Amino acid sequence: MAEQRTESAGRPRQPRTRTRASHSLESVLAGAVEILDESGAQGLTIRALAARLGGGVASVYWYVSGREELLDLAADSVLGGIFDQIADVGSDDPIDDLRAIAMAMFDTIVDRPWLGAYVLRDTGLQVHSLQLYERIGEEVMRLGLTPRQVFHATSAVVGFVIGTAADLGQEPPAAVVSGEVTREEYLARIAGEWRALDATAYPFINHIVGEFERHNDRDQFAAGLDLLLAGLRLQSESAR
Repeated sequence: MAEQRTESAGRPRQPRTRTRASHSLESVLAGAVEILDESGAQGLTIRALAARLGGGVASVYWYVSGREELLDLAADSVLGGIFDQIADVGSDDPIDDLRAIAMAMFDTIVDRPWLGAYVLRDTGLQVHSLQLYERIGEEVMRLGLTPRQVFHATSAVVGFVIGTAADLGQEPPAAVVSGEVTREEYLARIAGEWRALDATAYPFINHIVGEFERHNDRDQFAAGLDLLLAGLRLQSESAR
């Protein structure tokens, strides 16, 4: 992709037209995010975006070299909104600050099933992604760990947030999407199937089935995050 951008940069820009004047990079990215939210990554094409914006494809190519760059920039524009959510984050406890940043990041990604695949995909292009990674890393640095420990801890936090948000943010089953059943009815159906399993063969499933049936995805993420951060706090304390 970097090679494509280099070639694009080497070509002379076409004369400005009225079509280009009707757009801006912000409007191009906003339109791309709208399509991504509605149809996912498979629904975003340069032609579809141009049609939504009311211009030709050349008006989109003024701002991006192609679809892949458009996807990276659209994702990065969404991630930029996280900084508004964490503007007031800054306490004496880096673990508390890490938790606040991670929760804001999770909330942003989980509502957009397409987004997880494009976070930190191209840090040379995605300024907000890189800044977010830097911000999390700076909080971890406050724990007094070695560079290797800081790298591993930051990677663990970022990976847990993105991976869990992408997993929990998957499109619901078709029956839930169509309205045939509610989420609660769907979970109750699965829970019923689990309860019918042999408790000797599936002791864990039988043990947690009640929690599964009434669980909240955000609470589930927060619980896992707290376990990760508790381990990080112990590591920090042992390093002193």
